[in-house]
Amino acid sequence: MPSATPPRSPAERWDVHRLPRADGKTFLVTGGNAGIGYFVAEQLAGTGATVVLGSRDPGRADAAVASIRSRVPGALVRHIRLDLADLSSLEASPAALGSDRLDAVVHNAGVKFDQPPRRETGDGHEAMFGINHLGHFALTHWLAPLLAAAPEGRVVITGSFAATSERLDLDDLESTRDYDPERTYGRSKLAQMLFGFELDRRLRAVGGTVRSVVTHPGGALDSLTPSRPPLHVRTPAERLRGLPAGLLVQGKDAAAWPAVRAVLDPSVTGGELWVPRHFALRGAPHRQPVRGHLADAEVAAHLWSASRDLTGLEPEFTPA
Repeated sequence: MPSATPPRSPAERWDVHRLPRADGKTFLVTGGNAGIGYFVAEQLAGTGATVVLGSRDPGRADAAVASIRSRVPGALVRHIRLDLADLSSLEASPAALGSDRLDAVVHNAGVKFDQPPRRETGDGHEAMFGINHLGHFALTHWLAPLLAAAPEGRVVITGSFAATSERLDLDDLESTRDYDPERTYGRSKLAQMLFGFELDRRLRAVGGTVRSVVTHPGGALDSLTPSRPPLHVRTPAERLRGLPAGLLVQGKDAAAWPAVRAVLDPSVTGGELWVPRHFALRGAPHRQPVRGHLADAEVAAHLWSASRDLTGLEPEFTPA
């Protein structure tokens, strides 16, 4: 578990195991009850901040809170109900947080289906696009006043390496034609990342202090992830089987590092992309240039307009 230390000067190297203090701040992690999101929450809890897990499963969220408290003495951690598949329910999220400001939200929650058939949310949206992208787009709308009330609010978007090889079909964002689960998942994560960059452009246009930062965790395997029973238990046999893969990828605890740095590092600014250092698959987080289709502002603007039409909402921040 990383320990928290006083803030360091910008000249000092970022140390994933010695995080700066964040006492008095409040962070929300969607999907913080499991996987990478759990480790984002656990590491942030070690800084003295209040960490709120957004989860649609109260039982799993309770278990995650108990796990964090058992590893982080005095952790200020709790959870709220958050169902990204139910867009109308997200309006209640700011009140559930019970805070007059939100210093950062980590948009981490997501689903991935490996096999057909195509699934839909209760709102009628293709499930991966609807939960991974539209749910976070709508949630940002409702959280905007709390983020703007913080001295330097941050929206941290968790993308995926899978997005790097995909392109959006702006005429079929919800995969109604030729549905392929892998392609649809990659496109849903690409949509998240393009949203993060477009949000940054719009934040810069109105001024203010809120920043939008995009990350992706690289490659993460359960077999390389430390146990957090009852959430995750790694057997000795699984650990041994995972060792060769550790040359290329990492555990979910390390995969949390880009998002944690995006939340805490004062040198991180809006519009940046933070990924693992080695081939964007493993290692300490570092900034990567935003190039190619990730930098396509025209596609991102079209996606924004479509997302606004599909949700009936639009993230807006008051000009400075």
